[in-house]
Amino acid sequence: MQRFQYYIDGEFLDGEARYPSVDPATGLIWAEMPEARESDVDRAVNAAETALYDGPWAKTTATQRGKLLYKLADLVAANAQKLAELETRDTGKIIRETSAQIAYVADYYRYYAGLADKIEGSYLPIDKPDMDVWLRREPIGVVAMMVPWNSQLFLSAVKIGPALAAGCTMVVKASEDGPAPLLEFARLVHEAGFPAGVVNIITGFGPSCGAALGRHPKVAHVAFTGGPETARHVVRNSAENLASTSLELGGKSPFIVFADADLESAANAQVAGIFAATGQSCVAGSRLIVERSVKDAFLSILKRKAEAIRIGSPLEMATEVGPLATKRQRDHVAALVEKSVQSGARLVTGGQRPDGEGYYFPPTILDCDAVASPSLAEEFFGPVLSVVSFDTEAEALKLANDTRYGLASGVFTQNLTRAHRLMKGIRAGVVWVNTYRAVSPIAPFGGFGLSGQGREGGLAAALDYTRTKTIWLRTSDDPIPDPFVMR
Repeated sequence: MQRFQYYIDGEFLDGEARYPSVDPATGLIWAEMPEARESDVDRAVNAAETALYDGPWAKTTATQRGKLLYKLADLVAANAQKLAELETRDTGKIIRETSAQIAYVADYYRYYAGLADKIEGSYLPIDKPDMDVWLRREPIGVVAMMVPWNSQLFLSAVKIGPALAAGCTMVVKASEDGPAPLLEFARLVHEAGFPAGVVNIITGFGPSCGAALGRHPKVAHVAFTGGPETARHVVRNSAENLASTSLELGGKSPFIVFADADLESAANAQVAGIFAATGQSCVAGSRLIVERSVKDAFLSILKRKAEAIRIGSPLEMATEVGPLATKRQRDHVAALVEKSVQSGARLVTGGQRPDGEGYYFPPTILDCDAVASPSLAEEFFGPVLSVVSFDTEAEALKLANDTRYGLASGVFTQNLTRAHRLMKGIRAGVVWVNTYRAVSPIAPFGGFGLSGQGREGGLAAALDYTRTKTIWLRTSDDPIPDPFVMR
């Protein structure tokens, strides 16, 4: 039984309360986690505020911040396998994915390390001849970061990296489901040499930890990744402290395949887009919109590939799909599939919960053509693909935009002009053309509608963690005239 600690003000602490963490592959308790309460949140936020304004961090130059981020990146790379094994054990995400993803996470920290001393202010050509005016970019303040259980180290890196580059301090709340990798990551932050209080990492439950953090009066910005319903609570909480928010939420992403596409290539992208990470991805290409003339052929390819996927222990490199992260998530997926079939969707493959231990659910394809299926509107967050067909480009675009979400999308076609029309017409924050799930620290990422607001990645993310200060300097040596003397 492993015991994890949280990290506040440069110290590793057990906390007053603890709770068990379950291995999704076995359904058995494997570790104990510290449960942060409101008093712990208050201590962490106060530590972050002290570090921001009064500690060594306040005097750390941008170049020095970059050097610390480079060191953190090297430590992440050196410890990637250990972190990957913890994430796999605590969330069920397969080891081949966690290993590759965490190795790439180091590049995000390197990108923001290089960006730290390139966040610049500006000089304004003001309309008054005896005035010089500058804009300074300063850290926005103490940042509350709330990260879900899927891809924790990646989803925290796109927040921690730019916030540190901008000079902010933070309290990171790992999800109560599977927090082990982020709690272990705290040891790398400590080893890298960040001053006490700059990065604080805790975990706990919504009412006693998450809500207390989001509404804390000393929090200036809340960066949240999760579902729309929880995001509404986050936004309501932010009314208490008037904190700004950035929200990276869910999706019901369209994956459009035209008849002229390379069907084998598109099928590989679709399999990766919906069945990778056991479908527990905010950008999962969960709505296949395929041209009617190739629908049967494309579904035949997908069915063959889906049924060949190797399901097994997430710690084995040969495994391609592991368990869902929690029992409630597995039950949610199973119930939504059943509800969709009852509404008239045709089960192409999968759909039946396998016998045995663990929270497994097989790769599933639902043909929802001409059916108002719940699976077309609701986010599964699991390995389930819903399929509809179209006859014209206009119809494809209408189907793609028939959603409250707008995070990601995919377009597969060899017609360049058509691709450009769809790039402009799809209402989503990301459009992938003849590829899917490509990411880079250089490229901003975020959504429209119920998929959130704000962007992560790129220079834009770092600027979101700053605020501007306007500085006026009068350059004339002449006395300022008495404003009450008429001349």
